Amino acid sequence: MAMLHSAMSSGISPVSILTQTSFDPYEPVLRQALGDALRYLKEIEERAVRPDAAAVAQLEQMCGALPEWPEAPEAVLEELDTLGSPATVAKNNGRYFGFVNGGCLPAAMGAAWLVTAWDQNASFQVQSPVAAALEETALEWTRQMLGLPQGTGGAVVTGATMANFTALAAARHALYTRMGWDVENDGLMGAPELRVVVGEEAHPSLMKALGLLGMGRSRVVRVPVDGQGRMRADALPRMDERTILCLQAGNVNTGGFDPAAAIVPVARGAGAWVHVDGAFGLWAAASPQYRHLVQGFELADSWATDGHKWPNIGYDCGVALVREPAELRAAMSIDAPYLVMGRQREPADYTPEFSRRARGVELWAGLRSLGRQGMAQLVERTCAHARRFAEALHAAGFQILNEVAINQVLVSFGSKEKTLRTIARIQQDGTCWCGSTVWQGRTAMRISVSSWVTTEEDVERSLAAMIRVAREG
Repeated sequence: MAMLHSAMSSGISPVSILTQTSFDPYEPVLRQALGDALRYLKEIEERAVRPDAAAVAQLEQMCGALPEWPEAPEAVLEELDTLGSPATVAKNNGRYFGFVNGGCLPAAMGAAWLVTAWDQNASFQVQSPVAAALEETALEWTRQMLGLPQGTGGAVVTGATMANFTALAAARHALYTRMGWDVENDGLMGAPELRVVVGEEAHPSLMKALGLLGMGRSRVVRVPVDGQGRMRADALPRMDERTILCLQAGNVNTGGFDPAAAIVPVARGAGAWVHVDGAFGLWAAASPQYRHLVQGFELADSWATDGHKWPNIGYDCGVALVREPAELRAAMSIDAPYLVMGRQREPADYTPEFSRRARGVELWAGLRSLGRQGMAQLVERTCAHARRFAEALHAAGFQILNEVAINQVLVSFGSKEKTLRTIARIQQDGTCWCGSTVWQGRTAMRISVSSWVTTEEDVERSLAAMIRVAREG
């Protein structure tokens, strides 16, 4: 820093001090980052999953006023690792079971580093042929793993919320086009009314997407659900060509699946558009053991899922898929005189974003490293871990509130107060991390087993901590 102050007093730009070096400006900082990252990952199994209060308090040292002078990249990285790393939640630890968050596969992590080095804008072929090609390939591989119709197309976006938004924008376009209304140009003021039908257990991300699209969060028709949060086929309202029906593949609490095989033919027969919110549950299709759960969802018109949940791609990665890609392109395409448009698929024509990170490369790398068998094994292994949690906690005298269909387990430790107190103490203990939820009026701890890192030893160690803490309270 003294050198920089001296440079300014002599009239020399501090930026030139940082850039006019006799060595590769990237190599020292990238080697430093690699060492920090490897040490972090090696030590993560031995630390508490939840950061302690002292580590969180240290973050204040990083959150002061905007610096006046440049800082050497190595010093910035040292501060980030020294003060930032201890304040992380150890998600790449095999004992993190919160929020249906997966870990990050080594291939996807490495690809993320390379993508950053490439510094590609993944909007158009002319800006990044590799990003465009690998995104299209990753989308096709995703379609195949999910068992969706040939010809389905889509976009790689930031997560399931944006995937729902993107697919529902295609639905909105398609239904309004059939009515002779140009919604992209003329907007929603004065437009014919659309009717949106959802289950009582629809995820908040779906409702947020509907709000962003101007279709309203509170104007939806809600269909009653059964004891596992599955939409009741016998309670469907009347539907027509102005209806968007939103189904759920994998309830975020129970893991339950709406009965698509019974519902979708009825809805499509009435002319409705059927959308599937399958943030994690749709990946059950990759497993021969669990594929029966998604029967009928392939008959829908659009689907939303996450890459950063079960496939363990890392953040940010979601996928929107549409049976008729032309509907999506019509809702999302962009044009300007300065754009160089080719005859091949242009990614920006299918996403809400213009400039965008080449996140499709990370999805490609993760799926390439897993293959069909690896993805199937990941689903089956995490589901087996979930069953083990449920069986052991039930045997210890605690109530399991859901049928463990896939990787979600709901546990009650008694009253609301005791359950919340137990969850807080489990989090404080640090052996593992689980969150709380309310399921059909009951307060519960939710265990979401989603990470490739989780082993049988992690499960047993976590179970021992859960049971010990629960019995102490």
